[in-house]
Amino acid sequence: MPDARPQTQPATWRIVLAAIFDFLMAFFIFGFVLASIFGGRTDGGFKLTGMPALLLFVLIIAYFIIFNRYLGGTIWKRILRAQRP
Repeated sequence: MPDARPQTQPATWRIVLAAIFDFLMAFFIFGFVLASIFGGRTDGGFKLTGMPALLLFVLIIAYFIIFNRYLGGTIWKRILRAQRP
């Protein structure tokens, strides 16, 4: 028997908030990892320039693509229940 529940879209604020949190989380996690590898750690966090900075943004884009396409949604989309049905 097919599911008779109506398919509802998540609220826009949940999608936007999840995207912001996902970006910040990926930025800081990947940033610290790359800064540790390439020597860009500072007392206040990290500073990346040149190729490590470009690699950081490539990893952030890859995070969004891989999680949304292959894993059913990003971490914060799952936490905030902002996945589209």
